[in-house]
Amino acid sequence: MKILVIYPYVPWPLDRGTFQRTFHLLKRIATRHDVDFVAFSEPDQSEDAKKSVFEEFCSSVEFLPFQHPEWQKLFPNRLLNPLPSNVQHWQQDEIAEFIDEKVESGSYDMVHLCDLVLMPYIYKHRDKVPFVVDRSRVDLQFQLMEHQNIEFSTRQKLLRYESYAKLWFYERKLAKATLQEIVCGPDDKTFIHNRVDRNAPVLVVANGVDLEYFHPDTVDDQRGEDPSIMFCGAMDYSPNVDALKWFFEDVYAQLIKRVPSLNILIVGRSPIPEIQAYGSLKGVTVTGGVPDVRPYYRRAWLQIVPLRIGGGTRLKIVESLAIGTPVVSTSIGAQGLDLEHGRQILLADDATAFVDETVKALEDGALRNTLELEGLKVANERFGWPAIGDRLATHYETLI
Repeated sequence: MKILVIYPYVPWPLDRGTFQRTFHLLKRIATRHDVDFVAFSEPDQSEDAKKSVFEEFCSSVEFLPFQHPEWQKLFPNRLLNPLPSNVQHWQQDEIAEFIDEKVESGSYDMVHLCDLVLMPYIYKHRDKVPFVVDRSRVDLQFQLMEHQNIEFSTRQKLLRYESYAKLWFYERKLAKATLQEIVCGPDDKTFIHNRVDRNAPVLVVANGVDLEYFHPDTVDDQRGEDPSIMFCGAMDYSPNVDALKWFFEDVYAQLIKRVPSLNILIVGRSPIPEIQAYGSLKGVTVTGGVPDVRPYYRRAWLQIVPLRIGGGTRLKIVESLAIGTPVVSTSIGAQGLDLEHGRQILLADDATAFVDETVKALEDGALRNTLELEGLKVANERFGWPAIGDRLATHYETLI
């Protein structure tokens, strides 16, 4: 098939979870089908070097210059605009004209979009060419979970209520127009069917891991004598910020009291001041962005995933499993992965239980060994990107 793939960003280098998903799915689709790739490119991106990466497997690659507009003021522009504000923020007339020309050429059997924000570019062409949408998260679900866990001012709440209403209508519009919604986990599918449209065509395609890159180091054990745990992720992303806020407010004091020699590594790019401040606490190191996260996975005895805001699945968990670092997570953090507590992962949803499970794993080497071996087994059996991507590419053939 001839497929036009459109992304709202260039997913390279692979330094974000969403980039890993979108890059590897694109690569596998392009090995099975004839793909023209179009991506929005912000001015500070180095285009030539990045283009060559995608030209290795795509038939054509085009980066479109893109600059986010100013956020609309509530009145009159935002209030009178039927588009949700987060969708409007990705619209640009020059890009719309370019995509119109591509689609109207009649060259494509299908259009593959990345996320809800791109739908306005294709919705008007829905009678000419079918489109599918791969969703790194379900926007309405994500925003509602943020509302439950983050304190907002009265003004912010009013703006969000306006956004929720528009998003709900737009989610329904997507459900009726798209050939397929592709989501990361069964909870995303359940949310869409329960809260948006029970007949929405939803397919679960779980996140995976590059098994050639994330693998155990068989040469040298890098774990030190003192116990250590890590948390990995973008440190300006609200679910990660909220996770660490809960951890340091409700878990940290109990944990450090029971394991005084514990080292805590916070690894990830763009730490906001709130995250940087945790580095002043006993045993805590905030690294900021690192060129390679694997040494930190291999150094840590455990990875913690204290997430309270869900949607999608956690690449940090499948990376940890593939490299052999056991995981302690909330149920929300591990949703969609279908991992067994006590065998492939440890799950805990309140502060006391999270402390207990973490301490148990730190003190019990046999348990860590079981979690490591079973985690490696499930990662290799279920979470390799080639197998995941090939299943999606084959599914596309059944849709058309």
